[in-house]
Amino acid sequence: MSDRPAPIGTRAARVQNRGAWMPPAMRSIEDTGLNLIYLADLALKILYFTGYMTGYRLAEAIKLPFTGVVEHILDFLKREKFVEVKGSGGIGEGAYQYVVSSKGSEKAREALERSQYAGPAPVTLRQYVEAMRAQNKNTLRVHQDMLEKALSHLVISKAQLARIGPAINSGKSIFLYGPPGNGKTTIAEAVGRLVLGSDMWIPYAIDIDGQIVRVFDSVNHEAIEEPEEETGRGGTGSLRTGVKRDPRWVRIRRPVIMVGGELTMAGLDLVYDDINKYYEAPFQMKANGGMFLIDDFGRQQVRPRDLLNRWIVPLEKRVDFLTLHTGRKIEVPFDVLIVFSTNLDPRDLVDEAFLRRIRHKIEIGDPTYEEFRLIFQRVCEAKKVPYDDKGLAYLLQEWYIKRDRPLRAVHPRDLIDQLIDIASYLNVKPQLTKDLIDRAAEAYFVEL
Repeated sequence: MSDRPAPIGTRAARVQNRGAWMPPAMRSIEDTGLNLIYLADLALKILYFTGYMTGYRLAEAIKLPFTGVVEHILDFLKREKFVEVKGSGGIGEGAYQYVVSSKGSEKAREALERSQYAGPAPVTLRQYVEAMRAQNKNTLRVHQDMLEKALSHLVISKAQLARIGPAINSGKSIFLYGPPGNGKTTIAEAVGRLVLGSDMWIPYAIDIDGQIVRVFDSVNHEAIEEPEEETGRGGTGSLRTGVKRDPRWVRIRRPVIMVGGELTMAGLDLVYDDINKYYEAPFQMKANGGMFLIDDFGRQQVRPRDLLNRWIVPLEKRVDFLTLHTGRKIEVPFDVLIVFSTNLDPRDLVDEAFLRRIRHKIEIGDPTYEEFRLIFQRVCEAKKVPYDDKGLAYLLQEWYIKRDRPLRAVHPRDLIDQLIDIASYLNVKPQLTKDLIDRAAEAYFVEL
């Protein structure tokens, strides 16, 4: 593998823009799929926590247009004497300053006892299901030349590329295995970023019979700012006036979510916050439309067999079943490319019957000497260390061949980093000299 950054804006990144679905226009409260009382409670909680804010600012916080929606919510709150107007910061009702009244504070505390959620208005479960199906109905297709270009920054053999391509096109599951340090995780992330790299829309949150499930996560999701030309033609833009797209949806790059040894079975279901009284969507739901990478498979606290059993129905039916704390089960789309990555021998993890359930098994083995040389050259170029064939030959002879040490794709990067650190300490120019190579290798390799 190579540390060279992936090219930005490659054709492969735009290879199949399946995100043609757009949030529909919102003109009224009916378009939200939610009732006025529900939205009024949410607005009241936001005002309660903030102290006071203008109608326009409330519209931005609740992610609903002021005209036709928030203005009616505020009219209701004023009629019920839950809010009061305290001055104005401009022209029009949207510029009025609203504060919660004593009666409103009591009502807000009552609403907060049911749920502490006070953020963007949720979409309904039906709206979420329809949007996911619409954005993922076209099967991803990549071809040889596209994949080679997308992964050109990595050193991957033709044989491995020939297995990776069909695995991506399956859209099912991939099992990457092989010795550590050869780039299984790097390959998976590159595939996710460059091949699944089109845009899509997800909601900030979902409402399920009054229960909130938070979906958008700024850690795992990369939001994309809408171009000005889009907002000018009916885009979300300002939430103050005009008919705009439903602002409860956020545009993101298709997600690539990675978990490791910390993964538990509980983390694959709705996670209920007992204090705040709302749910966090599980990893695979946040990864809908993208990739879910389970790194270090087999090192989780749960048995590999139990983990694989969890995916049998979703992988076959393309739907997942999640459980509310009330015991009710809900069905959500499962449009995720699952990648299992492990350094362990597959035979030590699961039996043959379970491996058959995973569509594509790809071994990522040690690089050849030629591949190792190419990786070494690229690392030297990236780190600004002069490459020298004689220096590399010395390294291979003394520290690999004589010691019967296997080549690893990660070694060039690590050894050059060691060499640079040592050269800096010695106040000499980093070069592939025998002395610096020996010092770097002695500091890096440990005889087990």
